Amino acid sequence: MPAIAATALLLSACGGQGDDALGDQAAEQGEAQAENLEAQADNTSGPAADALEDQADAAEDRGQAREEQIDDSDVDAGELSDAQKNALVNGQ
Repeated sequence: MPAIAATALLLSACGGQGDDALGDQAAEQGEAQAENLEAQADNTSGPAADALEDQADAAEDRGQAREEQIDDSDVDAGELSDAQKNALVNGQ
């Protein structure tokens, strides 16, 4: 996450256009990871299922945190390369 913060700070002066879409992508990615982990938990039992559920919760929380961080950065997505956009969405 520190890399996101550094990138967001560097890009925060860019104006904030398109950051909502990037934030939404980050949240959706976290939700998709959580759904996959929950599906695995449904096919497991005991402590392993509990661990998968915990991982699912953490994945969703990370996605939401990335979304908020991207939205708060006011980054101008139109000024970013695809690699920079992917790095923001993926938390790199």
